Amino acid sequence: MLNKKQVFSLLFSTMTVLIHAEEPENASNPLAAVSNTDLRVKYFDFDNAHGIDYYIDGATMLSPKLKLKYELHYWNTNISGNDEQNLESVSAKLIYFPKEGKIGDIPYRIAMGTEWHKDLGDIDKGIGIDADTISVFFGAAMGISKNLTLIPLIEHYESYSGNDFSMTAARVIAIQTLPSQYWLKYDLKVPYVWDTKTVPAAFEFQIGKNFSKSFGMYTDLQAGLGGDKPYNTAIGLGIRFNY
Repeated sequence: MLNKKQVFSLLFSTMTVLIHAEEPENASNPLAAVSNTDLRVKYFDFDNAHGIDYYIDGATMLSPKLKLKYELHYWNTNISGNDEQNLESVSAKLIYFPKEGKIGDIPYRIAMGTEWHKDLGDIDKGIGIDADTISVFFGAAMGISKNLTLIPLIEHYESYSGNDFSMTAARVIAIQTLPSQYWLKYDLKVPYVWDTKTVPAAFEFQIGKNFSKSFGMYTDLQAGLGGDKPYNTAIGLGIRFNY
């Protein structure tokens, strides 16, 4: 027979487990099984030029094992020497989760899929790459600890129209949850462009906060890496709606 103290302790433990179980995954993890819409703006600094990317970045769970991720980008830039603006690209990515479970105490989720990317820009205006691509990718999300998720990914892109373009990109993301619904994201991207034999690598740091289960905000700081860096630095702001 449980005494009053043991009953309250059991109820508190049960409530804690239930609350934790209801906490949604962070949508900054591309392999999270969540639906969201992010409205984002990002400022890029190039050598003697700049670019501003306004875009929608969202995802919808079509089923417990299938996710649709989508993006639409609009650019304003003076890369060409003149101030130009135009739609830059639209993309759709299907992500399939074939398996998830645990290895010891480490939970994991396997993911694979394909992405379609349509270039909408004008390369003469410094917008877009004048290539439409299809890609395939493979990745995993692993709960290294209660507050840290590690996501290694690899994706290969091939153009099907426009300029010849072939790229293989390795990516490692780490997402750390903090008290008071804050989070940190560390994102290293190391692509290899086969046509030009260049490595336009970049690193992104993100800090954000969920103000409720359905609303959050974050800011990004980015830096190009190495001799083939795609830009010098970038700073962004995002508003997230979870549903």
